[in-house]
Amino acid sequence: MTEALRWEMLAVDGAARRGRLHTQRGVVETPAFMPVGTRGTVKAVDPRDLSEVGAEIVLANTYHLMLRPGAETVAALGGIHQFMGWEGPILTDSGGYQVFSLRPRLSEQGVEFASSYDGTRAFMSPERCVEIQETLGVDIACQLDVLIGLPAPRDKLESAMERTLRWGKRALAARRRSDVAWLGIIQGGVDLELRSRSAQATASMDFTGFAIGGLAVGEAKTERDEVLTLLGRELPHDKLRYMMGLGDTEGVLAAIGRGADLFDCVWPTRLARHGRVLTSAGDFGIGRAEYAVDSAPLDPACTCRICAGFSRGYLRHLHLTNELTGHRLLSIHNLYYTLGLMARARQAIEAGEFAAFQRRVIAERTASRERAE
Repeated sequence: MTEALRWEMLAVDGAARRGRLHTQRGVVETPAFMPVGTRGTVKAVDPRDLSEVGAEIVLANTYHLMLRPGAETVAALGGIHQFMGWEGPILTDSGGYQVFSLRPRLSEQGVEFASSYDGTRAFMSPERCVEIQETLGVDIACQLDVLIGLPAPRDKLESAMERTLRWGKRALAARRRSDVAWLGIIQGGVDLELRSRSAQATASMDFTGFAIGGLAVGEAKTERDEVLTLLGRELPHDKLRYMMGLGDTEGVLAAIGRGADLFDCVWPTRLARHGRVLTSAGDFGIGRAEYAVDSAPLDPACTCRICAGFSRGYLRHLHLTNELTGHRLLSIHNLYYTLGLMARARQAIEAGEFAAFQRRVIAERTASRERAE
């Protein structure tokens, strides 16, 4: 099948990679962060906001769109890009995380589960997962995998990993569209031998790139780092590596330093809806009384239009009165910060200074937390 996606290596600094992802709907500079549009929308913001803050690719969710409004409805409305009003690349995860959080009935054929919307029974197989994502018309899709929360017994991790490999083969066999790129998912928990086996077996298949699943689900940061270090060595160096579900500053920088290229997380927008502000000098809650008459911007070092146009006192007022405008403005700022962090990381890798950049960012944020305490 013709490749719908190509990842190009531009620079390397240690294990950190600076690349360029070529898709049929545009170029994505990596390392990159994908704002999460689970149900076909990034909460509280619109596509123009996303372009303004520097997003080049967004994520949507197969599970949620399958249930509401349905893949066929999205297709009837022109496909996922026209449906969302987003012209750039769209990646869909398989929905495996959402499905397995519902305690489904698992078999070799697939998973049966109750809809989180109305409780009706639904079924997803590796083949149906492919059909849904192809019907949506996404650019990059993920195979259906078996997710295990951590900690977990080794036999369960191994069984899930092996089934994910079998489902990966079935997903590849079910493809019908040449304009959708497919990512195989690496599983195995924090067991390094299982992760190695999963990486080698998945790399032997005809996937365009790889998603690292089963992390950020309860493991220690040191365990996550060990897995990412291993996968940085095991996975092919000429293909995309997507670290699923990671979005905090320290975690993302640690993953970039171990060779990850692509990230997604609800972190920036979810924190915004709870009044949490991300800044280069550390994060803080805008609802604190000290900001009631504070005329300063959220972050004096930030160049986003929210910091240029609104005071901490006003944004605190919006948050405390639960105004929807507050959700939107804080979300725009947090996304601008997160995507700006990616841009700075790319520059640091190009300059051969990523390790120093990572240390500086973490030191600034640590010092801010210590002053706050």
